[in-house]
Formats: sequence, C-alpha cells, structure tokens
Amino acid sequence: MKVLSMIQPWASLFLFNEAQYETRTWKTKYRGPLAIHTSKKIDSNVCHNNAIQHLLSKHELNRSNLPTGMIIGVCNLINCLKVIEDNQESAVLEDGRIVSGNDYFLGDFRVGNYIWEVSNKEMLIDFIPAKGKLGLWEYDIN
Repeated sequence: MKVLSMIQPWASLFLFNEAQYETRTWKTKYRGPLAIHTSKKIDSNVCHNNAIQHLLSKHELNRSNLPTGMIIGVCNLINCLKVIEDNQESAVLEDGRIVSGNDYFLGDFRVGNYIWEVSNKEMLIDFIPAKGKLGLWEYDIN
C-alpha cells in the first residue's frame, strides 16, 4: 500500500476531518488507497496555538498523547490540484475551487503548492508501528 508520512498534529487533524485537504509542495500522479503515517516529529510550535489545541481537544488529544511513528489511518487519494492564488485568508485551486476557513488555516496554500484531495478517511483501530520515509512509500500490510 502507498503511504504518506505527515508530521503531527497535522496527521491526526487531517484524519479527524478537521482539514479536508493535505497540502504539499509536490504533486503526484498516483490515485488510489493511501495510508497515513505519523512521523516521529511533532510540530510543537503549532501545538501551542490555541486554535489547534481546541481542535485537538475535541478528539481528546494534546501534545503529549499524539501518536508518532505509526500508520494511523487510511483514505483514498482522488485528486491533486495546484494552488494558483493565495489571498491570505483563502486560496484558489486550478479547477476554480476556493478553499477557506479551517481548510485554509490547516494547510499551506502558497501559490505553486498542491492540495491532495481524498475520500473515505478512516482512523485505524490498531495503529501500525512503522518507520516513515520521504515522498510516497510502500508498506506491505500483509
């Protein structure tokens, strides 16, 4: 299965649908099943942000109990679109879609970046310990 590593708290917020999109500086032609892996790194500065703390607390999470170094969920990658305009409170994607609100706040919508659009996000019941890698990588789930 293809896997994408993400830094916490972004991975958990993404899988809990607080963010609709994952933003990346690079695009992929891959479409299909995608596992979400949490790197060992936690963005501590972000975890001190009151808005992020509030979003995490909705799911009984905080800086000290975020899972790291594990595959924590799955989804289906359905699209990869370029950001063509960033208005500091909203962004415009190449298909004309406008991203705003939490989706904008929880992403990196600089012009030239890409949004990864997914469907069917699911948090795993049992997390799978795994060492992450850069880019998309393969994990044999059998």
